[in-house]
Amino acid sequence: MLRVAIDGPGGTGKSTIAKAVAVRFGLEYIDTGAMYRAIALKSVRTGVPADDVEAVTSMLETTTIDFSDNHVYLDGEDVSGLIRTNEISMRASDISKLPVVRAKVDAVSRHIASVKSVVMEGRDICTEVLPDAEVKIFMTAAPEIRARRRYNQLLEAGKPADYDQIFDEIQKRDYQDSHRDYHPLRQAEDAEFLDTSYMTIDENIDAIAAIINEKTGNTAV
Repeated sequence: MLRVAIDGPGGTGKSTIAKAVAVRFGLEYIDTGAMYRAIALKSVRTGVPADDVEAVTSMLETTTIDFSDNHVYLDGEDVSGLIRTNEISMRASDISKLPVVRAKVDAVSRHIASVKSVVMEGRDICTEVLPDAEVKIFMTAAPEIRARRRYNQLLEAGKPADYDQIFDEIQKRDYQDSHRDYHPLRQAEDAEFLDTSYMTIDENIDAIAAIINEKTGNTAV
């Protein structure tokens, strides 16, 4: 079993990099952030407030989340393209503060990692979900660079984008993620620190591959 855990703030490109690393090493890619986004999407659709513990708990009882070929399914529906908006990002940050939400996502994540080798990324994978992972990485980048990346990504997708708004939302989300009472974002003591601010995607992938090879004694490229 090989479990690669990648933590870090939003907008660092964890999803893109983790997918590529999973392909390179033949591992299953698990996007825990997508689980929170899926739950956030359902809460928006059903009108359930992110801070209503009782209502969210009830909603989760009839909620299923699954992955297949890098697609995330909410109650059997492929919502991969619906959960990447700024609105859902902010709602996901809010609703993830609830212990009941994190407990559900953690349980699903741990189960998957117990039956297959994975690359799993999120906010607390190294510290809480897979503390015994063979490889742990804390990946980050300067907030202004993360905002610019997101801004360009939206423009390339033909979607409206406001850099200042994106930058403000990233800062707010960073604060929320690192100051929540339950499982706040932080670097695990035994995690490798990786600043990707000035790395290309290929350089980022190579850097993580090198860490995996060093930690596991693997000679794979």
